Formats: sequence, C-alpha cells, structure tokens
Amino acid sequence: MKTITVKYFAILREQRGLAEESLSTEAADAQSLYNALQTAHGFTLPVDRLRAAVNGEFRSWPAPLKDGDEVVFIPPVAGG
Repeated sequence: MKTITVKYFAILREQRGLAEESLSTEAADAQSLYNALQTAHGFTLPVDRLRAAVNGEFRSWPAPLKDGDEVVFIPPVAGG
C-alpha cells in the first residue's frame, strides 16, 4: 500500500468536491488509480480524455507509482 497525493482541476475538482487529497492505494500506475477514483467518485471523463502528471512531469499511463508521489489528472481545458 502506498500513499499518494492527488490534485484535481476543472470538472474533476467539481465532481470530487476537493482540490487535493492524500489517499492510500494499491494502484500500480496512474491509469489504475484514475479507474479506481472514477468508480469511487463517479468521474464522468474517460481516461483517454485526460493527461497524467506525476511529480510535476507528464507521464505515460502505465508509468509505475511510488509511495509519496503526487498525481495530477489534467482534463481538457476550454479556451476563450
């Protein structure tokens, strides 16, 4: 079990009702983590519409997560 900090932006922040949380997870990678959070919190965006950043760097979805990582799921942004 590892402890991960997750930051939420835009629609994910609205749907979760939080900007950030620390959680314990067995998720091996960012995609597994998002899938678990999507199920738990009813996120409506599919994983293929997001990008993942781990510790401030964009990562591929299967990149492994480690204890203490910070994960940010970045949804599409509407411009104006």
